[in-house]
Amino acid sequence: MSNKKFVILYVEDDQDLIDAMKLVLEKNGYELRSARTGEEGLRCYKSAQPDLVIVDLMMEEVDAGAHLVKELRALGNKLPVYMLSSMSDNLSMTTDYNELGLAGVFQKPINYDQLLKVLKSKLG
Repeated sequence: MSNKKFVILYVEDDQDLIDAMKLVLEKNGYELRSARTGEEGLRCYKSAQPDLVIVDLMMEEVDAGAHLVKELRALGNKLPVYMLSSMSDNLSMTTDYNELGLAGVFQKPINYDQLLKVLKSKLG
C-alpha cells in the first residue's frame, strides 16, 4: 500500500480561495500545488506532475481557464480536469466543456464535501 499523496493542481487568481483550498485538501491528505495565472498553471503542470487539475474559468482574461485546458489537452493531458466557475448554468452557453474534455464543473462557492467525494472517486 502506497503512502503517496495525490497532487492537485489548482489554477485560481484569488489567493484567498487558494488558501482555503489548501487548508481543506491538506487536512484530507492531498498535496496542493497552485498557480495564479494560466501561464503559471501550465508551467506548474509540467513541473508538478499532478494527479488532477482544477482550473478557474475566469482569471486574468475572461476565458483564461478554457485556454489553459486547451493547452493541456494539446500536450496530451489524460488527467481529470475540472473547471471552476461562478457563472452558474451559463457556463455551457459560453464554453463547450465536453469539447474541452473536462471531467466536470464545480460552481463557486465550491462545496468542499462534494469536491472531496469527487477526489476520492477519481483518485482513490
